[in-house]
Amino acid sequence: MQPQPITNYQLPLLVSRLLITVYCLLITVSCRSTSPTPTPTPIPTPSPTAEPSLTLLAFGDSLTEGLGVAAEDNYPAQLQRKLQADGYSVAVINGGISGETSSAALSRVEWMLGTHPDIVIVETGANDALRGVDLVLTHANIDSIVGQFSDSGAVVIVAGMQIIQNLGEDYTSEFAAIYPDVAEKHGSILIPFVLEGVAADPALNQPDFIHPNAAGYTVMVDHIYPFVLDAIEQVQP
Repeated sequence: MQPQPITNYQLPLLVSRLLITVYCLLITVSCRSTSPTPTPTPIPTPSPTAEPSLTLLAFGDSLTEGLGVAAEDNYPAQLQRKLQADGYSVAVINGGISGETSSAALSRVEWMLGTHPDIVIVETGANDALRGVDLVLTHANIDSIVGQFSDSGAVVIVAGMQIIQNLGEDYTSEFAAIYPDVAEKHGSILIPFVLEGVAADPALNQPDFIHPNAAGYTVMVDHIYPFVLDAIEQVQP
């Protein structure tokens, strides 16, 4: 039988089949190569971060919350970074609420005890003074706040506050005396003035001249840091 001539229609089909055959042969030769197949390098799994050994509760008003600055610039955030940089395993909780008086602070102590703090920095009372609250009430509130945290077993740091004499010299001096009095009664650590080196410095305060800016909070953290280390030593003698 005479072979049939290849038509123009069959020619592309034959060429395609030929290319497929050559491709399969190349794949087969490649698969039979004696070179070992490289083993993928596994991605290392990071070890889990150790749980902080201590919990520090920064309890207070807008000075603690960090009104007007970024979350990473308030004093609790800067304090945690400084502690961690120095090798201390401490989790710092920001328990500040802007505008809060000592009466409002007292009302949430029991709730904040749910954080089970080992150390508490109590910073409150400044808003009482701005409102001219009766100092007997402010004193009783701060006394009860510090007392409840102390009774829980936490080491308490009392953040002393001072105010300008817009309400008279007697009110100003009696207000400042609340903090050392309460600290002595409960055996707490006293920071005589938490804004030492920051207050009255335009470069370290926001335009309201009340709240520190980011740089002011850095100075504040440097100032309170030795008192925090003292508290850590009392928790971990």
